[in-house]
Amino acid sequence: VNESESDNDWFKFDLGIELDGKKISLIPAIAAAISSGMYKDYDFPDAADARIPIPLEENLFVNFPAARFKQILEKIQDLFQHINADGEIEIPRLRAATLVDDLDLAKSNKTLKDLAELGKNLKNIDGLPKVRVPKNLKAELRDYQLTGYQWLQFLAKYKLNGVLADDMGLGKTIQALTHILAEKNSKTKNPEKLPTLVIAPTSVIPNWCSEAEKFTPSLKVLLYHGSERENLFAQIPKHDIVVTSYALLQRDADLHIKQPYHIVVLDESQYIKNAATKTTKTANKLNANQRICLSGTPMENHLGELWSTFNFLMPGLLQSHKSFNANFRKPIEKDGDTAVQMSLSRRVGPLIMRRTKDLVAKELPAKTIIPHYITLNEQQVDLYETVRASMDKRVRDAISQQGFNKSHILILDALLKLRQICCHPQLLKTAAAKKVKSSGKLDYLTELLQTLIEEKRNILIFSQFTSMLSLSEKHLVKSNIPFVKITGATKDRQTPVKQFQTGEIPVFLISLKAGGTGLNLTAAD
Repeated sequence: VNESESDNDWFKFDLGIELDGKKISLIPAIAAAISSGMYKDYDFPDAADARIPIPLEENLFVNFPAARFKQILEKIQDLFQHINADGEIEIPRLRAATLVDDLDLAKSNKTLKDLAELGKNLKNIDGLPKVRVPKNLKAELRDYQLTGYQWLQFLAKYKLNGVLADDMGLGKTIQALTHILAEKNSKTKNPEKLPTLVIAPTSVIPNWCSEAEKFTPSLKVLLYHGSERENLFAQIPKHDIVVTSYALLQRDADLHIKQPYHIVVLDESQYIKNAATKTTKTANKLNANQRICLSGTPMENHLGELWSTFNFLMPGLLQSHKSFNANFRKPIEKDGDTAVQMSLSRRVGPLIMRRTKDLVAKELPAKTIIPHYITLNEQQVDLYETVRASMDKRVRDAISQQGFNKSHILILDALLKLRQICCHPQLLKTAAAKKVKSSGKLDYLTELLQTLIEEKRNILIFSQFTSMLSLSEKHLVKSNIPFVKITGATKDRQTPVKQFQTGEIPVFLISLKAGGTGLNLTAAD
């Protein structure tokens, strides 16, 4: 493995033997073994000293250790997608590191030793070199958060980029902030004192500002948002963190592409899962020493989303989009090829840190679910049965005329109407529904809130229907119960979150869609 003359992030790979002082490459023999299906079908002998004949040149064979040849085939069969125009194999540094370690190629050569060390660390995340937490961090990291921070530091040391893919609620933001703080504190890692750019959904921006203020107050944060933001661009180099949104990134593309950054952090990075969008293309052009993605769902639907993420993080690691589809996506998604799937996992696995709540947050209590069954009042029951009978006939007629597959919209509409009646008849915009002024669910909530407020509880009330929240809001106003509210129409999310978190307001009304990302409401009971 030797550094490529054109780019020290790429390496030329060759494997061979020395015979009578002449170096002979094994690559043609390995390529022939893979293309012939030997990798999958050949029954290698089990004996430790077993050997098999390997063709080297015309009329020249060598008895090669069978176990070693099998190991080589398993480890490098995917490399033959990297053959350049000169017939040489070029591989990215990350793959070179795992190969040097896998095949025990490290010798006196310093490059190989460095690659071997990197390869070992990539396979043993729990054994990463310990890195001190910055003294000016105003928080105590949990063990798994400390590991995540050390992993980000490890990536930075080797000029690698990655995805922190912890479950929602495990503190991806504070792990990233700790990493940013450590990089800022270092005199050698960021000599030019370049800022970090954080790109997040609009709804999450206030969370970044508040958490930075709380946990890393020594970092100067610039909120690059609003109609007057262009006037702030000159202030970017004077700050440690610049926070903006995906929507504004696209509009301000020319400005951000010109500005060099030390780190670019994409929060909720599924926003770049489509490689064809302008937002993704803009993100790919950003100039940064390190790129980090934060997402609990780095891939939601298909492998093309994974390619788009890694095209941002490590361009070339997963080949071109066309080659990736042919060499990985089709064999895995359509053919179920487990060998190719393992090859892809080996390639991207070291750059993804994924932890779930049940694995790492064992000190947290298990989620408690207590269902409360609520009986509809008499008027609700009458309305429900009327709508159910009417929709039942319409649905059955539609299925008989156009089939089940073409009746989905009508079926969903029927279920929606019945769900609305169960919440509150007023949600259903019909003359009959408007006459029903009460709801068993709202009556129950009214009684429950009275008890909880007396117990000085801090309460979150979620609903998919913003109109249901509005009805709940009327009750709270009537009962003189202080509350705050977030829906899709809310522009200032920071103020209601702060009021609830500080205990100033005991009740928080939240629509499910608006509250799905970026809310840390730890004050709630």
